Amino acid sequence: MTKQYDALIIGGGHNGLVCAFYLARAGLKVRILERRDIVGGAAVTEEFHPGFRNSVASYTVSLLQPQVINDMRLADHGYRVIERPISNLLPQEDGGYLKLGGGLERTQAEFRRFSTRDAERLPAYYEALENVAEVLRGLALQSPPNVGDGLRTLIDGARQGRQLARLSIEQQRDVLDLFTKSARTFLDGWFESEAVKAAFGFDAVVGNYASPDTPGSAYVLLHHVFGEVNGKKGAWGHSVGGMGNITQIMAKVCVAAGVEISLESPVDKVLVDGGKVAGVRLVSGEEIAAPRVIANVGPKLLYDRMFADGDLPADFARRMQSFKAGSGTFRMNVALSELPRFTCLPEPGEHHQSGIIIAPTLDYMDRAFTDAKLHGWSKAPIVEMLIPSTVDDSLAPPGMHVASLFCQQFAPQLPDGRNWDDHEQAAADTIIDTVERYAPGFRQSVLGTMILSPLGLERKFGLMGGDIMHGNMSLDQLWAARPVLGHGSYRGPLKGLYMCGAGTHPGGGVTGAPGHNAAHEVLADRRWYNRLWG
Repeated sequence: MTKQYDALIIGGGHNGLVCAFYLARAGLKVRILERRDIVGGAAVTEEFHPGFRNSVASYTVSLLQPQVINDMRLADHGYRVIERPISNLLPQEDGGYLKLGGGLERTQAEFRRFSTRDAERLPAYYEALENVAEVLRGLALQSPPNVGDGLRTLIDGARQGRQLARLSIEQQRDVLDLFTKSARTFLDGWFESEAVKAAFGFDAVVGNYASPDTPGSAYVLLHHVFGEVNGKKGAWGHSVGGMGNITQIMAKVCVAAGVEISLESPVDKVLVDGGKVAGVRLVSGEEIAAPRVIANVGPKLLYDRMFADGDLPADFARRMQSFKAGSGTFRMNVALSELPRFTCLPEPGEHHQSGIIIAPTLDYMDRAFTDAKLHGWSKAPIVEMLIPSTVDDSLAPPGMHVASLFCQQFAPQLPDGRNWDDHEQAAADTIIDTVERYAPGFRQSVLGTMILSPLGLERKFGLMGGDIMHGNMSLDQLWAARPVLGHGSYRGPLKGLYMCGAGTHPGGGVTGAPGHNAAHEVLADRRWYNRLWG
């Protein structure tokens, strides 16, 4: 086994590409090893039905860090995002609807149809969330203080803690509420209308296998508001060409910087020699040497399947066996002969270019979670629909459309020993039936589907338990404790082992932040080593 590379990156998802770019720019020889025949991880655009293409997993843009966009000069290579005209439409069970977004005054006008009091409180609510979101934005591109590093831990903790200390006592109370309370408890303190609370509460269950009544679910609500599109904070948008266009551009930038990308190169094991990594062995049997291995796969996949027995410290291995992963997400891509006609708004309009949320109340969301725990999936699941072909005609034949159905509260493991292979079509039928109740005729317009249960997401993208976040975004798995306390600064338990995926700070979403931060820690260690040994 001949040493050829300075660093090997397991997985060619967007964070792996970002990490590779920064390392190559600094002069390291980097090779990405991707299991699939396409780069991009879960941010890919694929044809799923003849003539129909879509972002088949990750499907919308907001959290991608502006610094990453600028450093990689993505816009120079065709990166373009079209902002949603409104954030979301929530059809109501009585045939009405609520629109969220499109500016403060417009949203207040919508809220007044449900509650004058809620409309009046909206500016203060936005301000409270923005104050906390601004702190998160400031922390996103900083490595958390690594507990166990002695004086450095104290210095890093104090430096990052200053951002929280600058908040007023009222703002610090908001921080505490968001990190500890359930979404319902938090929203009950602000609003009275069930429709209004649902409009905000939906974010608390996205990628979160939990009820809006679960303590800590308010933080997940916050995690989805600290992004931006085209400089507009909190906005969401469609990537022209699908999410795969972003990662294809990233791959081109990486290759131009000298990164080698190997497709259809699944890693079997990380090789360890004397307590430090020595490279990897591929499923093919090929061994590749490198002093640094950087995992873009989730912690559950990495530590449960990619190390030989005894290679990891015993306490670390035990704790990682308890690492929680499984987001309860079910993903469908649907080819349509026509736009869906919702009972509340049947004609084509701005809602078709935005998110359409079937989850009219927090009680609806809670029942969906309870059903999933008891039966495997809800009889009335939570469904978010986006129709990107309304703004990007490259995705479907003329006059036809593609829809992303992003569905919540499907058990990562079905109860009673049942297998998703035997039940995913029945679950998909339930999803179509749910949309049909709000958009009669939808089922008849379906020309073809791609169905990805939690097990399907695991098989196709390596998302253990279908977890789009690479691990639960719970208080015990955040910041310096992501994935486990003592390894929150992107370093694994072995010398030369690093992590750069969503299982590290700041967590899930197409952010690029873990890749950026991990690369900077790798380079910091390299500079320290060079100073020490010359």
